[in-house]
Amino acid sequence: MAHLRTPEDAIAHLRSLENEDLVRIVMDDAKNWLAHDGLWFQAVERAHGMEAAIDADRAAWQRFAVVEATRIMDRLRMKVGGGIPALLEWARHRLYARLNTQQATEVSDTRSVFVMRDSRVQSARKRKGLPEFPCKSVGIVEYAEFARTVDPRIETRCIARPPDDHPDDLWCAREFTLTEAKAAR
Repeated sequence: MAHLRTPEDAIAHLRSLENEDLVRIVMDDAKNWLAHDGLWFQAVERAHGMEAAIDADRAAWQRFAVVEATRIMDRLRMKVGGGIPALLEWARHRLYARLNTQQATEVSDTRSVFVMRDSRVQSARKRKGLPEFPCKSVGIVEYAEFARTVDPRIETRCIARPPDDHPDDLWCAREFTLTEAKAAR
């Protein structure tokens, strides 16, 4: 008979590992998460078409964004309302942050431009000779929900994202702004 394994067993095992082993696990888990996201999307696309897959993806990200942001904030003991500095700290802890090359530019207490220099998904599509994934509508929902969860005063504006034209040195960019009117409330 196989041994019954509990979540407590898994935690005890993780605590027994060396740091390098933990890093490998975290990276593999992030890759597995992204692979599942892509395979799920492709299954919906095959069964129902691209438009339906994007609609489903957008609906999933609208909810997942809040879940991921909330869990990160809980783990970091962050409170809602930390503005742009809290949003940028949170962004360092996303699963995507382990897989994509990202950069916060033009950073101030009330504004930041967040740029994805390399997207694992888009780069893989490019290598396979596939067209860019038109992720704009999904990304608008995803990042706006993350930002609102971290601080409801933050507004999000898409600067560029496929299918938009974009420079060769970035896949997408968005601007986060803590508006005066909202900041004063």
